[in-house]
Amino acid sequence: MSELTEILKETVNRLFGNLVTRDVLEKAEAGEWPTNLWTALVENGLTHPLVPENKGGVGATFEDIYEIIYAAGYHGAPVPLAETILASWLTAASGLDVPGGPDSPGAPMAILEYRDDAPLKLASTGAGWCLNGTAPNTPWGHMADTLVAVADAGGALRVALLENDPGFSSRDLNMAREPRDSLTFKDAEVAAISEPLGYEFTRDTVRLYGALFRSAQMAGATQRVLDISVEYALEREAFGRTISKFQAIQHQLASLAAHTAQATMATETAFRAADRGDPRFEIAVAKIIAGQTATQSAEIGHQVHGAIGFAHEHMLNFYTRRLWCWRAEYGSESQWAEELGRRAAGRGPDMLWSDLTHQQR
Repeated sequence: MSELTEILKETVNRLFGNLVTRDVLEKAEAGEWPTNLWTALVENGLTHPLVPENKGGVGATFEDIYEIIYAAGYHGAPVPLAETILASWLTAASGLDVPGGPDSPGAPMAILEYRDDAPLKLASTGAGWCLNGTAPNTPWGHMADTLVAVADAGGALRVALLENDPGFSSRDLNMAREPRDSLTFKDAEVAAISEPLGYEFTRDTVRLYGALFRSAQMAGATQRVLDISVEYALEREAFGRTISKFQAIQHQLASLAAHTAQATMATETAFRAADRGDPRFEIAVAKIIAGQTATQSAEIGHQVHGAIGFAHEHMLNFYTRRLWCWRAEYGSESQWAEELGRRAAGRGPDMLWSDLTHQQR
């Protein structure tokens, strides 16, 4: 772990530990923006860490920022931090300047996923560009100042930036009461547009890296569920002893601990792969494992706690509700498993063993 990674890990965990309280979570679910939390994130340089220093960022690597995304999941941070980090990285990587400045440094950003059933298309107006299409279930859509999209521009892919407008949004919430808005664009004016993107960007770049970030958030949240469940098992008494003494509870928690460690390792590997180049294989594996672990985490967490875990007064539900939502976003386990299956079939039977043991491409 590099010195920068250590600093990021310490900073972000201290910040979230102090500012993501039960009161903040409840108010965020009621629609109140956590101003103090977001301001602290901006002031500590945590909203644009992947942006190069010469463009106003930190110049961190994906391996470095894993700790930020993981901690956001562990603490259930009710802000679009992962989305803003991803959007700002994509903006800078495409050659555009990240919006902001003295008046709005680190303003929240939303990233629009290109989907085959809802394609986003750019058209030249002569004097500029406009965007058409729909971006359903956009995380934190109406809360963002800037919208970032990878869209088709006459056969070429470009990154487009738009200033958000209330008229774009049809508001909705997921089970965790996080905004998941449907955004519709009809000749929406583009504020900035990139040159045609290189081969490293595809129509599913947002889906790919969104899956990477969700995997880290789920790994953090499953660890939090495990910590809460162990603490509860050590305190809750039944038949004259704590329930941690019962073998069935021990087996459940041991199983969850093993799967949580597996999800963490898979996700860390995927973030390291993102620094090396094409991380698609590792991201697919991480999203599958993190999603499966999320399911098991919610099941075991609530089995250990019993009825109290479902009560709004208990902290457990803040994390399990997020896990239930995040596992389906940017591709479910089954969708990524199908992609791995197609990859294996395409490479043929002679490559299967080396793929399984060495991850050779």
